[in-house]
Amino acid sequence: RSNAGETMAWSESVDTLLANKDGLAAFRTFLKSEFSEENVEFWLACEDFKKTKSSTKITSKAQKIYSDFIRADASQLSNQTDTCFMPPFFLQINIDFHTKNDISQNISEPTLSCFDDAQRLIYSLMAKDSFPRFLRSEVYKELVKKHQDRNEKRWLPFL
Repeated sequence: RSNAGETMAWSESVDTLLANKDGLAAFRTFLKSEFSEENVEFWLACEDFKKTKSSTKITSKAQKIYSDFIRADASQLSNQTDTCFMPPFFLQINIDFHTKNDISQNISEPTLSCFDDAQRLIYSLMAKDSFPRFLRSEVYKELVKKHQDRNEKRWLPFL
């Protein structure tokens, strides 16, 4: 569990937030409440993908990321009412045509860097848009208050 200092530190940068397990969980909860969790899920999938060693796993993981987040029909498929057979995160990320086209043309022979441009765009979007909103959100404010209250009780046990 994070303490008040760690929770406050999340406000320093999106990197600090994403590197902390509890911070990441809180950010994901916030993004889900805004129906925009695809950005952090894509970013996490890319981080995991870049650690892949096996060439066969590179291909299968790249195909999964592509079909879940980039393929042109990803957003339409995520809006289907019958979701019992759909993966949990099947949402198209918002990237420009050029980046999407580059990935589409190279997905048959993926490299560990094939999603780097898209990941940079999504990271930038989170840092400039989602992260500031998260810091103003009730999710974050309640966590800070909860940790501050917990610290006060620890230092003032007679309360």
